[in-house]
Amino acid sequence: MTTLTFDGTPFDFLPGAATTSPTTTSPTTSSPTDTTPTGSAVTIPASATPTGSAAMASAPAGPTGSATTVSAAATPTAASPTGSAPATAWTTGYPQPTAAPAGKSPDPVTPSPASRPHTPAPAPAISHEITPRAWGTPEINATPGDRQNPGFDDEACGQLRPAPGDHAAQVVARLRESLVAAHASALAAQEAMQYARLAEVTRSAGLPARYAAPQIDSRSNGSGPHAQHGTARIASPPAADQQTALPAAVVPTPIQGPARHFVVTIQPDAVVATEITAPGERRYPEPATTEGAFKALARTTASALTRQDLDHLRAGAIATVFGRPYDQQGLNPEIRLHTPTHGALTQVTHTTRRAGEWNHGTLHATAHLTDFTVTAVTEVALQAAQVIALNLGLHLCLPDAEFTAQGAEVELAAPVTGDVDVALALSDLDMIPRPRLTAEVTLHANGITVAKVHGLKLEVRERPGVPIGPEQGGAIPRDFGRRNADGKPALLNEFHMIHSSRGDLAITLGPEFARTAGRRATRMPSGGLRLCDRVMHVDGERHKLARAAGDTEYDSPADSWYYAETANASMPNVIYMETSLQSALLLGYYLGATLTDPNDDFSLRNLDGSATVLREVDLRDKTIQQHSELTNTSVLSGAVLQSFTYELSVDGEPFYRGESLFGFFNERALANQTGLDGGAYVPTWLERQASAPRVRTIAVGRRGTDGPARSTAHLHLIDEVQVVDGGGDHGLGYLRAVKPIRETDWFFRRHFHLDPVMPGSLGVEAVIQAMQEWLVDAGLADGLVAPEFVLPAGLPLSWRYRGQILATDGEMTLEVHLKRVERGDQRVRVVADASVWKPGMRIYQLDDVAVECRGVGAK
Repeated sequence: MTTLTFDGTPFDFLPGAATTSPTTTSPTTSSPTDTTPTGSAVTIPASATPTGSAAMASAPAGPTGSATTVSAAATPTAASPTGSAPATAWTTGYPQPTAAPAGKSPDPVTPSPASRPHTPAPAPAISHEITPRAWGTPEINATPGDRQNPGFDDEACGQLRPAPGDHAAQVVARLRESLVAAHASALAAQEAMQYARLAEVTRSAGLPARYAAPQIDSRSNGSGPHAQHGTARIASPPAADQQTALPAAVVPTPIQGPARHFVVTIQPDAVVATEITAPGERRYPEPATTEGAFKALARTTASALTRQDLDHLRAGAIATVFGRPYDQQGLNPEIRLHTPTHGALTQVTHTTRRAGEWNHGTLHATAHLTDFTVTAVTEVALQAAQVIALNLGLHLCLPDAEFTAQGAEVELAAPVTGDVDVALALSDLDMIPRPRLTAEVTLHANGITVAKVHGLKLEVRERPGVPIGPEQGGAIPRDFGRRNADGKPALLNEFHMIHSSRGDLAITLGPEFARTAGRRATRMPSGGLRLCDRVMHVDGERHKLARAAGDTEYDSPADSWYYAETANASMPNVIYMETSLQSALLLGYYLGATLTDPNDDFSLRNLDGSATVLREVDLRDKTIQQHSELTNTSVLSGAVLQSFTYELSVDGEPFYRGESLFGFFNERALANQTGLDGGAYVPTWLERQASAPRVRTIAVGRRGTDGPARSTAHLHLIDEVQVVDGGGDHGLGYLRAVKPIRETDWFFRRHFHLDPVMPGSLGVEAVIQAMQEWLVDAGLADGLVAPEFVLPAGLPLSWRYRGQILATDGEMTLEVHLKRVERGDQRVRVVADASVWKPGMRIYQLDDVAVECRGVGAK
């Protein structure tokens, strides 16, 4: 047995493992001496607990058709005399689209000499191609409403006309056109029958089948690919085992009457539109889950905006409309609402976050069209998209930025001018590579859909030459524009944190990390498990790893997924653990823990920890401030170990405190895991019994709703709990549960990018859920008034992790040894010890894990 020490405490390694004594880095040493032979494996056993810790924390942690050019002679107008920041208004004369000769490209746009104050960036390329389908194409897409008007013939059927001389096909095509026109006012069911009959006629004529009744069914039925939102698939009849489904609930309001289709490119000085004969196939992303929904950068009560509010936004007075959290103190003078000339947004009636068909957000507004042109409709859609982008705060994480709009597709139907209603739904929303959104916009007049804008892409991007991340050595070159609730500038913000989880680490940490692109590297979790928003202060220097300190913040909106899905009255334990551990480890990572060997790839795992809830607190709509201190670093062959202490506060008062040990491991070191028992298999308590005890089962899903809540959705981790009354190491009761592990489990996508592993904190959460279910089943909550679960205060929870749950492991087993029940005035607390297994290995150990249920009036 070989022994090595860390922070004065011995680590035992398995025989034959090459080892070295760790060297603590000094403030003047950028890379400690390492005498271990290259490639030797490091094993961190169960006994590894740094001296001075109660128990160090760990968690394993170009289209065919006639071309049209719409151009503008742009002349910025003078600033508004109201005293607001100058607004750029484009004085334009956009002509009605006129078709170019066949085969001729659109005429180039020639802006007037009077243009924007700065040189505009090159116009972005059209984001997607829309190609009309030819006769040989087996499918087209159309909304059911499109099939209910004669205009559909020209748009869809016209593309399917047979080649000259194909008389049989011409007869079929003409028959179909006549039938569709004759039955334009029929109900959808009658129309579907006509499609089926036409398909039969086509087949009997010996031609390839082109027409079939759309298949309308529940999204959960059928094994074939689903039609995109708002479309029905019209094609050959599907095989019995390959039925296409369309949920009727997602069919949008159709265009009434013939429509013209355009591909639009939005330039700073012009809208360039190319008319196409028909739309291409549209693909939409899957709706965001509750856990994966976008978290806005700021909160505001201004969900409805007046004409005056919109004027303020056009003048760049964002904070005047949305409030102090949106005040960037003049750092983004170009961020403002577009000043229109043909179509103006006049009022926003309602804005909703995490809503709509894709769960990203919606906006409803009114607008005024001075003419019915591609330009007017595009201007209205652009303004609507800009308003919701400003509401979400997409601009708050960049300095000296501007809006850039990319390609879209526009449908124009019955001409209308004057007032229209506007409905916008976000189909995509992200911060990578830059803050951006994609919108679907519909214009209504008198209850009729008159125009649509599909796939409008809007991005917030820094102007050329503006730095957006740290420089070499982690130096912060400028104020990046983000302010906290107190108006203090952040060193790094949500944009950097999201890049740290699944984007460009060089943007987050500096150019030294550019080599990690596309490689397995230490990253923050993503989605709803990314629980650190801003780095406010760092007391330390890169490559000086002995000691350092830092302050971070995390905003916890009341509509966060975990509040809705936890059994707890407030934030669940898994989020306490994750936000505190992520903020602590970020300090060591920023200082360069993985730069000790720049040629290796490191994965992060939490090893040990202990944390205490200091007081009960409701954290909804609160900003959690955390102070973390790096207390020790040791560099080994293939691993870097760092220990931290941390304290979390809200409204200036601490509520959670802990300490933790992390390891950064290369692939060789990470593969050499022996669990908590030195590689030996230790069976569960139940398996060790000489005679099988009586086991009863708690079915978690069958519990009624009259008691405390239970965890649901993403936080529903166990289905049943096996109970041995009077069993376990302490004779007070024994619990056992098995959780199936699937490669499709949501947390593998979040934790971590290119390095999927189940968070150890979710293993702890599963133990807590088993205990909560036992507490209710045992009747301990029966005497409580309106009982609800809370995190126990004043009792340290300690954990050790010596292994990881991977997507291929198949299952996770947990056991709980109940050791005491404490009762108070309208309170009951259960305390236990617990272990977690992966197949063949015990990997987690928990000491003094506790659950508590309280009633109204608890003291």
